[in-house]
Amino acid sequence: MTDPADGGPAPVRILVCDDHVVVRAGLLALLDSAPGIEVVGEAGTGEEALALAARLAPDVVLMDLQLGAGIDGVETTRRLTTGTTAPDTTATGTGRAPHVLVLTTYDTDADITRAIEAGATGYLLKAERPEELFAAIHAAAQGRTALSGPVAGRVMANLRKPRPALTDRERDILAQLATGLGNREIARALFISEATVKTHLRRIYDKLGVDTRAGAVAVAKEQRLLP
Repeated sequence: MTDPADGGPAPVRILVCDDHVVVRAGLLALLDSAPGIEVVGEAGTGEEALALAARLAPDVVLMDLQLGAGIDGVETTRRLTTGTTAPDTTATGTGRAPHVLVLTTYDTDADITRAIEAGATGYLLKAERPEELFAAIHAAAQGRTALSGPVAGRVMANLRKPRPALTDRERDILAQLATGLGNREIARALFISEATVKTHLRRIYDKLGVDTRAGAVAVAKEQRLLP
């Protein structure tokens, strides 16, 4: 990115999306003081972020994960990075998808995995120092990954962690479980007894370290055990 006026680097054009007005105002004030960064818009919902991104063509969208009513930050990220919203004809950019830098207070494995799978270029926690945020924005604008230290540690730990060894039958039951079927429906679908389903579920829970059906599905998605 080059500024045609003096041949120097153009500022990174950024759109801020956060549903908390006070937090958003603080971010805008902070970014206003950052060198080489220009805030071109702000949004309080995912839908608003999609509309503004199409019209303003930012280089980076700074995205919170929890956005209250409407689509959340993960779904907004997915739509932004895949270009599933039609570009506005008044957009000033080239039509390319913006990079998304998540800025959130949530650092669970599930949140990190969902955001990265949705196409986020980086994942930062709101506790980061301003200098780290500025550096991450510039890195994201260039398509380089930017992760908070704790987030990077969790990602590496998950990569090193061996996946639970599920049998083919356990995987079949887990897949049925993810569709919302109860034990009786799973038994009918797989032509086995309901008692057999319960036995396999207990083994699945033990292997995944959970004690609920929802927990099993969540861990399976984190560990990419489901197709």
